[in-house]
Amino acid sequence: MTRMGVARGRGSVGRPLDSSPASVAAAAADSAPDSKAALSGPPFARAEAVLDRVFRGNAVVQVVVLYAITRLLTTVMLALVAPSQLPADMTDHQAVDYVGFTRLWDGQWYERVATGGYPNTVPRDPAGIAMQNTWAFYPLFPFLARAVMEVTGLSFAAAASTLALVIGFGAAVAMAALLRPRIGRAGALLVVGLYAVFPSSPALQVAYTESLAMLLLCGYLLALSRERWLVAAGLALLIGVTRPIALPLGVVTLVAVWLRWRRRAAEPMSPGETGAALTSLVGCGVAGLLWPGIAWVATGQASAYFDTMGAWSMTGHVQILEPWFTIPRYYLGDWGPRLFAVTLVLLLVGMAGPWARRLGPELRVWPVIYAAYVIAVQTPGTSTARYLLPMFPYLAVLLGLAGERGRARGIPTTVRALVLGAAFLWLQWKWVSVVWLFTPPIDFAP
Repeated sequence: MTRMGVARGRGSVGRPLDSSPASVAAAAADSAPDSKAALSGPPFARAEAVLDRVFRGNAVVQVVVLYAITRLLTTVMLALVAPSQLPADMTDHQAVDYVGFTRLWDGQWYERVATGGYPNTVPRDPAGIAMQNTWAFYPLFPFLARAVMEVTGLSFAAAASTLALVIGFGAAVAMAALLRPRIGRAGALLVVGLYAVFPSSPALQVAYTESLAMLLLCGYLLALSRERWLVAAGLALLIGVTRPIALPLGVVTLVAVWLRWRRRAAEPMSPGETGAALTSLVGCGVAGLLWPGIAWVATGQASAYFDTMGAWSMTGHVQILEPWFTIPRYYLGDWGPRLFAVTLVLLLVGMAGPWARRLGPELRVWPVIYAAYVIAVQTPGTSTARYLLPMFPYLAVLLGLAGERGRARGIPTTVRALVLGAAFLWLQWKWVSVVWLFTPPIDFAP
């Protein structure tokens, strides 16, 4: 389970009694309101009135200010821990400041992509097993960072971390726009705030793809919920060169297209709309195969991408599902698989029950399908915390904002938000000072 200094840990009001992925979609379809219409009766009218007075009703400014505060907190944490980083291969054997601290781990691989591109062949050891190389890292973020470097003259670390930070603001605004019609302005701010202080949220401002992936993901789900099919198809293609999440998005798209098809009697679909909806489905399929296909064409090896991904596995190949049983059992004995099974049930029930009603079909199906995808293709480990960021709809459920009332039962939403926020900040400090900080010569990758 250890990694060399340059390695990275990769795997990185319905029918609640039936909590399969299909029932999540059915529950969302039958009980959720029209995703294009806001639910009446905002549950935090007083809080929203205060926000209106302070920010003159500008919802975007509210999100930007909130996100800026959270990023300031994270910047302080990174700056405080940076002097503790020992010189190592991934620091070029030099001490680092805040900027240098942001290019550790995957950051050095993205720098190689930005400055040197991709190899013409997959490097292999004498036994023919693929070695770690840049084909595992998608190109859009490092190429954008290269563009910033060319324009500004900044180093990769400065350009990439600044780029990630700026894009993160856009992702937060898009997330709030996605949530606002469902859980209100105050509710959207609470969810965005918790997402922005999540333990692994420092990944949103270092030389990683997280912020760009979140921007495209939220934009895609927003386009899908508004039935902007062609916009969704275009965003899917960008996702296809950013992160490997296009295939689970295809399942969400299939649900959205099916729900639109069910309404065709009351709201007829023109041939153009039908074609656009099908295009969005095709876009996800193409996006899911885009980067492996590019690697195939560039290297002449059909398995180039998948062989490269296997280089980060202890076995030398991508494992499906098995690590989620063997690794928990290694650490926890027989309780490991049991805990994993309980986690699966909670993930399914969390989105299938009436407590998620206000989220609408897209936001109820997405986190379940995405979780299933991560479990299928990734290995549990220290990178798993980063993979949780796209599952932000669960935060609305934890806060009690996604039920029919829009308020938590039992423990008030404000108390939940304060407790979760404090816990997330403490765990974020641990993530920065323990997980992100590299301890030579080998360490677990974040």
